[in-house]
Amino acid sequence: MWTFLASEMLFFGGLFLAFAIYRFTHAPEMAAVARETNLVYGTVNAAILHVSSVAMALAEKAGERGLRDRAAGLLALTAALGLAFLAVKGFEYAEDLDRHLLPGPDFALGRGPAQLFWGFYWAMTGIHAIHLTIGIAAVALFAWRVRRDAFPFRPSAGLAALGLYWHLIDVVWIVLYPMLYLGGRS
Repeated sequence: MWTFLASEMLFFGGLFLAFAIYRFTHAPEMAAVARETNLVYGTVNAAILHVSSVAMALAEKAGERGLRDRAAGLLALTAALGLAFLAVKGFEYAEDLDRHLLPGPDFALGRGPAQLFWGFYWAMTGIHAIHLTIGIAAVALFAWRVRRDAFPFRPSAGLAALGLYWHLIDVVWIVLYPMLYLGGRS
């Protein structure tokens, strides 16, 4: 799991570095276009994802103590919060599409750095959403298996690994949120 997490951090790190280079080389334009992101949606999603990480950590603690029902409930809560994040992101994407903020021929903010910013926005948040969807499925399956007593429940490496993956998703959002939503608003 640690090798997988390291490879994911390298992948996202490359995206973050590329974004930072363009942000530095086109600072005024990138800051101006960053103000077009919806700060309310981004902030709500940050709160949802952070609470889901707390629920996951509590599920891990419950698992360590052998509290099967509590762990299953907290895992279900974690998955539900992940779904809430995706729902909010869906509303945000719909608004962005209505405002023609998808780079291409109908892009509302012109060419150059504006399209570059929004290209990074769609790529990074889309890849994050894919990772979150995988995490939701894994957490929901694990919760179902715990609830159904499908395997002996004791402190397990599986629950710890699942927690690491979920926290990676949160850490990525902790970086994406200020990069995409707070830039240009100071």
